[in-house]
Amino acid sequence: MRLPAPIASLLDRLLAAWRERAVALKAVSFALVGLVNTAVDATVFFLLLGFVTSSLVIANVTAWFVANTGSYVMNSFTTFSAETGGKLRLKYYAGFLGSGVVAVTASTIAVVIAANFMPVWGAKAIAILVSFAVNFTITHFVVFRPKGERADVH
Repeated sequence: MRLPAPIASLLDRLLAAWRERAVALKAVSFALVGLVNTAVDATVFFLLLGFVTSSLVIANVTAWFVANTGSYVMNSFTTFSAETGGKLRLKYYAGFLGSGVVAVTASTIAVVIAANFMPVWGAKAIAILVSFAVNFTITHFVVFRPKGERADVH
């Protein structure tokens, strides 16, 4: 059985990046930017819970949106600077936002489920890890893949 072309292409890129170890270096850079964004995310999350809303979903999604925008800017200038040319572009932000929507969905599901079994701060920590794994994978292999592998390059 053959995989659909987009999935096979993604798997080929994953294997090539793993062999070149480029993915590991970018993951470290992405994680460092993520530390700043985690602080922003958690601060906004707990401020919203403390002063604005009691909804975990509203607090988590709003905090994510603020942190995600900062993450796009920082990653465009650091982690993925070779792919972006160090420039901010609406199409990259849209792709980054799209990958983030998948990540925030996974994160929100994780925080709501985990909060049933542990304190909210622990549930939020698990949600952050889930978000990192999902967001880095999509961002690296889909949104900011090298120019030679993008369909939009002429």
